[in-house]
Amino acid sequence: MASTIEPELTLLEAASLLSGSSEWDSRPLPAKGVPSFVMSDGPHGIRRQLGSGDHLGIAQSEPATCFPTAAAVATSWDPGLAEDMGRALGDEALALGVDVVLGPGLNIKRSPLCGRNFEYYSEDPLLAGRMAAGLVRGIQSTGVSACPKHFAVNSQELRRMASDSVVDERTMREIYLTAFEIVVRESGPRALMSSYNLVNGTYAHENPHLLTDILREEWGFDGMVVSDWGGSNSAVAAARAGGSLEMPAPGLHSAREIVAAVERGDLAESHVRERAAEVLTMARAAAASRDPRPVLDADAHHALARRIAAESIVLMRNEDSILPLAPGTRVGVVGDMAKTPRYQGSGSSQVNPTRLETILDAIGATDLDLVGYAQGYDRQGAENEALAAEALDLAGRCDVVLACIGLDELSESEGLDRSHMRLPRVQTSLVERLAEINRNVVVVLSTGSAVETYWVEHARAVIHTGLSGQAGASAALRVLTGDVNPSGRLAETYPLRYEDTPTAGWYPAEGPLSLYREGPYVGYRYYASTGIDVAYPFGFGLSYCDIEYSDLRVGADGARVTLTNASDVDGAEVVQLYVRAPGGVFGPDRELKGFVKARVPARSSLDVEIPFDAYTFRHWESAESRWATEAGEWTILIGRNARDIVLEGALLVEGTTPAPVDERLGHYLTGDVAEATDAEFEALLGRPIPVPPSTGALGATDPLSSMSRARSRLARMVAANLAKRRERADATGRPDLNILFVTNMPFRAMAKMTRGMVSTDMVDGVVDIVNGHHLRGLRTTIGGFFRNRAADRATRRALDGESR
Repeated sequence: MASTIEPELTLLEAASLLSGSSEWDSRPLPAKGVPSFVMSDGPHGIRRQLGSGDHLGIAQSEPATCFPTAAAVATSWDPGLAEDMGRALGDEALALGVDVVLGPGLNIKRSPLCGRNFEYYSEDPLLAGRMAAGLVRGIQSTGVSACPKHFAVNSQELRRMASDSVVDERTMREIYLTAFEIVVRESGPRALMSSYNLVNGTYAHENPHLLTDILREEWGFDGMVVSDWGGSNSAVAAARAGGSLEMPAPGLHSAREIVAAVERGDLAESHVRERAAEVLTMARAAAASRDPRPVLDADAHHALARRIAAESIVLMRNEDSILPLAPGTRVGVVGDMAKTPRYQGSGSSQVNPTRLETILDAIGATDLDLVGYAQGYDRQGAENEALAAEALDLAGRCDVVLACIGLDELSESEGLDRSHMRLPRVQTSLVERLAEINRNVVVVLSTGSAVETYWVEHARAVIHTGLSGQAGASAALRVLTGDVNPSGRLAETYPLRYEDTPTAGWYPAEGPLSLYREGPYVGYRYYASTGIDVAYPFGFGLSYCDIEYSDLRVGADGARVTLTNASDVDGAEVVQLYVRAPGGVFGPDRELKGFVKARVPARSSLDVEIPFDAYTFRHWESAESRWATEAGEWTILIGRNARDIVLEGALLVEGTTPAPVDERLGHYLTGDVAEATDAEFEALLGRPIPVPPSTGALGATDPLSSMSRARSRLARMVAANLAKRRERADATGRPDLNILFVTNMPFRAMAKMTRGMVSTDMVDGVVDIVNGHHLRGLRTTIGGFFRNRAADRATRRALDGESR
């Protein structure tokens, strides 16, 4: 992309390009031939908002195909399938007039409780990076730009806009940045979205270590970095650090701040012009891809959504091979989710589907005999014996009970985190009671992240559909009846209980500091290192055929293995390559370093190769601030999943001899991070643990929810009103996304989301009022309003005059 902007643009014009003009549009300069471009949420479907838009951009949207969410697509372990989905997303973006698709989301699933996990791929950065790279390649093959997010170290929804992720450099590099690195290097996204949070004390959108040192200089990214909506703190600091575009609409006061900083000598003009060049290049790319606008092929994309969903379904249990169900099986369908499916999460990614299948509708197209349907349980978890009794009666009149269960809308939503890992008790107790009446209970599970599965012993079979999009119902039935042989594999570990997770003692962080005390021991890395039992390991999945592994050959360039399908059913196997380091560097027992989804016809064998690459043997050497390879004998592990290792080999790898292990790391040397002390965490960080900011007077970076402890009685009343409105919304079973956003939003965001109606001076006045300085705050706010309005008129005149 271009690194300089045309000289005819003045400094003010260049500065004005660094902020959006509305909820979804960049700022145009018509007289200079600079068009605006349109951005839209779209990790699993294009959400082109109708009308003029609300300030958050989460109102009703144009119909579009709702594909499976990232959590579901990841279980396909098929980057090519993600690429197919990306091409369809790009085509729909073109059809709906969208230039930049805000996705995919590829933050690491640090904890099962993150409310936004359904939008993310995996607990493993290699799997997340490869799947996201496929989606990006597909989107950008159509001329539309992709915008992976949220960069970086963004792992919780609570206080997401006012939380500081405190993490050591090695963990950040190896776990939280590697997926982004893979996407940048392998798929060349034209944009990247920064995250809301601070990273080691500096906001992500103005963090020079992230945006300049790593993203631009080390990885070679030369595209546009856009802030998450309302996620910019300082326009000047962002331009200096590598942040290109503030969204959604901070108004012209951001441009004035940038110009003033240049005139004071606080900001180099070259930084402003570099950032403007990135925005301008995006505008030109958008203009070049708009004609002709294709017609949305809703039928073809619905069929693709079904294929992706089917390829992503994980067979978790199949006792006595009850599945696939034979034609003519008399089936009773139980569960509210059979009639009102959970097919996507709540939040900014919510898609208005072109159509929506249900199990009840789709079962008529199969050879199964539907005996009846019973709701079975209350969706919000209330006890209702009448509903349960109806389901139990149905169970006694059929051959197989198809029980559709899962997490509800309040459990998986942007803006909030789960409080536990359990399914609603009314659902799990119903499964137990159904099994007492009819042993042949087959569960269809719909969740976007891990849940406790103690209840599975009461089911003969379980298929995990994830949040499978608008065609998920027919996809599930194709697997249940054997039209599709399930080949999905879990993209995250299912622990036995939440208390077993490495972050259980400190997630989510309720205060301003989010300490990543677990270090690199995330997901299966932790369980494999400590030997803690899990319910279902990372990479787990069953099939209707048996595929055997043999003849491992390890060479300098990769590993080869032979797969043999001795059954009469075609199948697919996800061959997973893990490595174990020689042991001179502390870290996880094993790490995923490659995978291949291989399709093996019945009664045949197939050789599969997994190449080694730049990521296979590296670790971050913090003392030297570089990537290094430990010399010695590495163990090459080929597994069906992270626990079921079927073949092992060895490879001598050239590299460097690591420095002696720092014994101060204590529990980090064994992976027992739940027992790590403050001193051990400081040894990992390489610095003292930061001291939390004072909880005295509130500041512009505090979330609005903190008004509950404000000095001003009026502010406390506002906080109480927000809490009551949230409670009322929660009682309906569906989250109020506006309330969730506002309660997490810091005061400073008011200056970034109001199309310039609120300036930074006015934010200072509001904070004064909240802190009890009512008269001073009112004077500052009112005076700031009139000063800002007058300044905006002058800036618009200046822009108009410069553009002539």
